[in-house]
Amino acid sequence: MRLQTTIPLQTQQHNQIDYNSSVLLLGSCFVENIGSKLDYFKFQNLQNPFGILFQPLAIEKLITNAINEKEYIEDDIFFHNEQWHCYDAHSKLSNASKEDLLNDLNKQIDIIAKQLNNSSHMIVTLGTAWVYRHTETDSIVANCHKVPQKKFLKELLSVDEISESLQSIVELIRSVNKKTSILFTVSPVRHLKDGFLENMQSKAHLIAAIHQVVEPRNNLHYFPSYEIMMDELRDYRFYTEDMVHPNQTAVNYIWEKFQSVWISNDAFQTMEDVNIVQKGIQHKPFHPNSEAHQKFLKNLEQRKTLLQKKHSFIVF
Repeated sequence: MRLQTTIPLQTQQHNQIDYNSSVLLLGSCFVENIGSKLDYFKFQNLQNPFGILFQPLAIEKLITNAINEKEYIEDDIFFHNEQWHCYDAHSKLSNASKEDLLNDLNKQIDIIAKQLNNSSHMIVTLGTAWVYRHTETDSIVANCHKVPQKKFLKELLSVDEISESLQSIVELIRSVNKKTSILFTVSPVRHLKDGFLENMQSKAHLIAAIHQVVEPRNNLHYFPSYEIMMDELRDYRFYTEDMVHPNQTAVNYIWEKFQSVWISNDAFQTMEDVNIVQKGIQHKPFHPNSEAHQKFLKNLEQRKTLLQKKHSFIVF
């Protein structure tokens, strides 16, 4: 008896992620779900240096600015609700100090530029096709920073507009790094603040646009995280209490699917060794001064040392 439909997945035959890979992840908050797994298993990765970016034009602009080595100045930021903000970045970068915000923005731009040049893999996760246009500057923003709604116009990007943006993203990346594998996904997080029907329309635009760009022969790939959530995990028990975000069970499930396709078998033993150390670090002993626990700690340090001899970038 089958109690679930499953989406067929094919293991990636070339350029899988291993411990020699360097991964850049940009986009919606689902990037951070996958990124947290890469962090846990100590893969080399960089996640959303400008914070969460929900829509493709924001990602395109970030990559453009990084490649062009943009320097943020006071004209690029504004003061609102006792904080300095930048419309190009998520509010996690906002700061009470104007100087600190500019320093952080320029530091992150430099980091992104270097990572674009050196990444073996890029994961771009799109969250929504809805964008907000700042009426005073006639520019689409990455984040509204709780500025009054009347200062923005809400627009739905067409399939062609998204496709053109994604093609620009690919061309920009290829201009500095021809070998990197680019992997697109659509976030399974539902943007219900836009409306139920509007969310479905948005996701449909994103999926249709991505499939106009994806071409495995050219190292442009798609991973169906949205489809797995919608089809294989069709139950609210796989959501958090807000009924919008995937819960940890769902994230783990989608990660396992991602791992089966994109993580090299050569990495599995190291992943298991890292997992043992991570669980050991999290272990809370009843008797921390006991001989048994001291022996446990010694073995744990030996495991750490062995891992770090193989991969010097691993830090616990």
